[in-house]
Amino acid sequence: MIGVGKAAEHGVLVRNGDALQTASKLTTLVVDKTGTLTEGKPRVTEAEVLSEDTAQTLGYIAALERGSEHPLAAALMAYADEHNAEPVDIRDFDSVTGGGVKAQTTDGKSLLLGNARLMEDAGVDLFDNQDDARALEEKARTLVYFALDGRLTALFGISDPLRDDAVAAVKRLKEDGLNVVMLTGDNPHTAAAIARQVGIDDYRAGLLPEDKHADIERRQNAGEIVGMVGDGINDAPALARAHVGFAIGQGTDVAIESAGMTLMRGSLHGVADAIEISRATLRNIKQNLIGAFGYNVLCIPIAAGVLYPLTSTLLSPMIAGAAMSLSSITVVSNANRLRLWKTSATPSKGGTA
Repeated sequence: MIGVGKAAEHGVLVRNGDALQTASKLTTLVVDKTGTLTEGKPRVTEAEVLSEDTAQTLGYIAALERGSEHPLAAALMAYADEHNAEPVDIRDFDSVTGGGVKAQTTDGKSLLLGNARLMEDAGVDLFDNQDDARALEEKARTLVYFALDGRLTALFGISDPLRDDAVAAVKRLKEDGLNVVMLTGDNPHTAAAIARQVGIDDYRAGLLPEDKHADIERRQNAGEIVGMVGDGINDAPALARAHVGFAIGQGTDVAIESAGMTLMRGSLHGVADAIEISRATLRNIKQNLIGAFGYNVLCIPIAAGVLYPLTSTLLSPMIAGAAMSLSSITVVSNANRLRLWKTSATPSKGGTA
């Protein structure tokens, strides 16, 4: 109870006791990129519209992204609003998991908006813009393509800055003995740039939700105890599969429901706090068990008369009752030491419980 309360003080909501217990044993922490390592507040920094009618192109994009909760959609909508784009009427809207969205206009034009994989699967030729795309990827931009009637019409570079504390949090997690892995649906060049900035050596890019789930399952089968941090709908399967799922509090409801813990502050430091609190709590529980069993191991034989043949001594019921109460007082007092615990991120280090 005190461990759960201490976690809440540090902005970590523990949904069940198993999650708090298992967090102390984690060997690998898998993190998503967008909204986890980054702020999750992307904005369009580069735009290349190949069509002569820019306003109409942005109108198509506004229609496709209208009502979406995805951070990239919000960035594109903000860009369209800045240019006073008017959404057009569309039909047959469809969201492609891990790819993007597609629809048709009322006059039958085909609209496609998403990543390179979505375009390639639809047969859209991206060759003429490869150099521009590569240059944006090297600057850690996420690329979003728009195609009209199967022809590339616009290319957007979206920047999502790193969280201020991402580098320090990853370093702290490594110091706590965890192998930090990044799994993202973004392109390899952007993923490599972000991984390099935060100090993550093990990463995979261009993944679908089922790929993240499979990667975690593979690591579990290899004997690793895996935690997963994410915030989006695409992260829900992986969060549910991991031994402990950590959902960013500002993320989607389905991600939060799939996780065992919720980070209300949205920082990876919350994961490190949760792991350290878990270890301190389990260590305290073991101390309590040793104390409780110690009283019984020593006092029950005396109460049973093991010393009577030698000393004619029997344990007084009054002393036995006092010893039993002292056992409970010891356990409760030791548990309350957790209230004094402090994370390793604070100037005054705790963790002695």
